[in-house]
Amino acid sequence: MGAVTPLAVGVKESWEKLCAGESGIKNITQFDASSLKCQVAGEIRDFVVEDFLRPKKIRRSDRFVHFLLAATKMAMEDSQLKVNSSEEYRVGVIAATAIGSCKTFEANHELIVQGHMKNVTPYLVINLSANTAGGEVAAMCGARGPHHFLQEACSAGTNAIGLGFKAIKHREAEIMIVGGSDAGISPTLMASLDNLGAIATSWNDQPQRASRPFEKKRNGFVTSEGSGVLILEELEHAKARGAKIYAEIVGYGSTCDAYHAVAPLPSGESAAKCMELSIEEAGIEPEQIEYINAHGTSTVANDETETVAIKKLFGRKAKEIMISANKSMIGHMWGAAGVVEGIFTAKTLQEGVLPPTINLDEPDPKCDLDYVPHQARRSNIRFALSNSFGFGGINASLVFKRFED
Repeated sequence: MGAVTPLAVGVKESWEKLCAGESGIKNITQFDASSLKCQVAGEIRDFVVEDFLRPKKIRRSDRFVHFLLAATKMAMEDSQLKVNSSEEYRVGVIAATAIGSCKTFEANHELIVQGHMKNVTPYLVINLSANTAGGEVAAMCGARGPHHFLQEACSAGTNAIGLGFKAIKHREAEIMIVGGSDAGISPTLMASLDNLGAIATSWNDQPQRASRPFEKKRNGFVTSEGSGVLILEELEHAKARGAKIYAEIVGYGSTCDAYHAVAPLPSGESAAKCMELSIEEAGIEPEQIEYINAHGTSTVANDETETVAIKKLFGRKAKEIMISANKSMIGHMWGAAGVVEGIFTAKTLQEGVLPPTINLDEPDPKCDLDYVPHQARRSNIRFALSNSFGFGGINASLVFKRFED
């Protein structure tokens, strides 16, 4: 596993801060945000790109690509995976983004506005073809097997993991490198979200309190940047090479609300079905799910709908399920969110520690489940769900299982 998050560069440091209830949300420094109603975000502040990439690659690629390649490098080192020529076509890549190369586009569009058309980088078109970032991952790892690139908003990362899982399950590959990355903290995107009314606007003087999933005073999500990468491997293949195994993926579900561009289906029916499908594929009963890593964006509609969906599927059992919202500390990492939250779910199973949902000072009466408020909790759980529900009504759920050798 590899990650670049608003908490830290690296999985270990990010996980430790998450469990400690630390927030990575601060005031925006990448541009002057004083004219916006929302002036906070989950920026990556301690990332030294030169530690991971050569100068030429840095100059020619967008910030979201930098994050993706850095997380890939960390994941490959963590897995001690070396792809040799005899199995290069059995190693694939599925990468994902929601925003893509918006920073590169903005910078070059500004050159045109200023009359400097000849200074526009020839690599702009390559960066705007966001799938080339997946090709960069494949080249870095020597992976010549199945390759896909997803642009599916908030669900992109979880679907990347799910499709990688399917590729291995259906014997298309032994190993799938799956990742998500975004770097959308830019004037254009933030202005659009500001005008849409989707992001938190009441906490500019207290940025670490801005992301408040399931809390009564929440009024929008907090946008963030970063990347996560997982190495998925067929179990016996992993055992044979002595790989370090964090957890197993045993189920994946995907549905669509077919309802609205940004609002979730209020009944929660599609989200509930998505979770149900992942549990069915895992071959377990809903009662065996003990923990859910919620999508938990901190928007009024999403948090209510996710709560409704959990109740619809689990019935009375819903009150007994422990639920965390990682976004209370890392904000919404867009296409990277599902992968980073998948990493945290695997760590939860491995270490028996449930990260808290911070800022849950006064729960919304409509959100009345156990969201592990304020402090981490120890629990030796066996099965966990991780949810992502994105723009366009795209839903994705994964079932993780504690690895038992």
